[in-house]
Amino acid sequence: MKRGSTMFLKIAVILIGIPILALCIVGLYWLPNNPASPDYDHLLYPAITGIYLSAIPFFIALYQAFKLLNYIDSNKSFSGASVQALKVIKLCAVTISSLYVIIMPFVFFVAELDDAPGLIIMGMVPFFASLVIAVFAAVLQRLLQEAIYIKEENDLTV
Repeated sequence: MKRGSTMFLKIAVILIGIPILALCIVGLYWLPNNPASPDYDHLLYPAITGIYLSAIPFFIALYQAFKLLNYIDSNKSFSGASVQALKVIKLCAVTISSLYVIIMPFVFFVAELDDAPGLIIMGMVPFFASLVIAVFAAVLQRLLQEAIYIKEENDLTV
C-alpha cells in the first residue's frame, strides 16, 4: 500500500513539473517573437524575469520532493537526508515567495495602467502558496527532527 501511494505521489510530482516546464519553453519561444507593448515593456520584462527565476527553485523543490519519496520507499524516511530534503524545500519556497514579493510592484503598476485590479490578486497567489508550502515544510522538518531524536534515544536505551 505504501509503495502504491508513493508511486502516485511521484507521478503527481512529475505531472506538476511538466506544465511549468512547457510554459517556460513556450514562453521563451513566444516572448521574443511577440514583444510587450512599448507602454508596458519596462514593467512586464522585470516581472517575467522574476517569474522565470522562480522556476529554478521550483524545480529544485520538486526534485527534493522526489528524493524524499525515494527515501520513504527505501525505509530511510527517519534520516538526516529526509530532514535535509525538507530544509531545501523550505528554502526554495521562501525563495519563490521572496521573488514574488519583488515582482509585486511591477504587477501593481501593470494593473494600474491596464485598470485590472484582479491582476494584483492573481500576482499574490504564488506568494501565498509558496509561503504555505514553506511553513508546512518547516513544520514537517521540525516533527521529523523530533521523531529522529526520540528514535535515537530509544535505540540508546534498549
